[in-house]
Amino acid sequence: MLPAAFSRFMSVSSARLEDRGFETATVADVLKSKGKSADGSWLWCTTEDTVYDAVKSMTQHNVGALVVVKPGQDKSIAGIITERDYLRKIIVQGRSSKSTKVGDIMTEENKLITVKPSTKLLQAMQLMTEKRIRHIPVIDDGTGMLGMVSIGDVVSAVVDEHREELSRLNAYIQGGY
Repeated sequence: MLPAAFSRFMSVSSARLEDRGFETATVADVLKSKGKSADGSWLWCTTEDTVYDAVKSMTQHNVGALVVVKPGQDKSIAGIITERDYLRKIIVQGRSSKSTKVGDIMTEENKLITVKPSTKLLQAMQLMTEKRIRHIPVIDDGTGMLGMVSIGDVVSAVVDEHREELSRLNAYIQGGY
């Protein structure tokens, strides 16, 4: 049944992004700053679900991608399905989303681009820009999937940090530090 959520295996305990500074901010900071939407859960579907159900879940939760897991108890990551996969592999090819399985169109695990929670925000932004991807799973080597960040999350964090820096500079110039 879609959607379902996994619990985060480990909590991310990082300072707020604006307390750390843009150059030292990490993907873990972005996950933490997402608040309730990053409460340790992440949306997923299985390789056996229909594309229709996956897209329906994305629409209901206002997200552009779902992590795809292999059916079974261990829920190991099989890949990712995105709006782009749907457009290119279902709509453009004239396939039926109700009869096509997610496993047939997803980006498979061996091609999946991921980051670690310790990845610097600038590195994540550069990676997402170079690879032309909008969603990137955050995976910890020891515990597995922690969450997912989007390019919107990263841009928002950058804008917030620039706004904070501007406020600090204005306070400094005006002697209010």
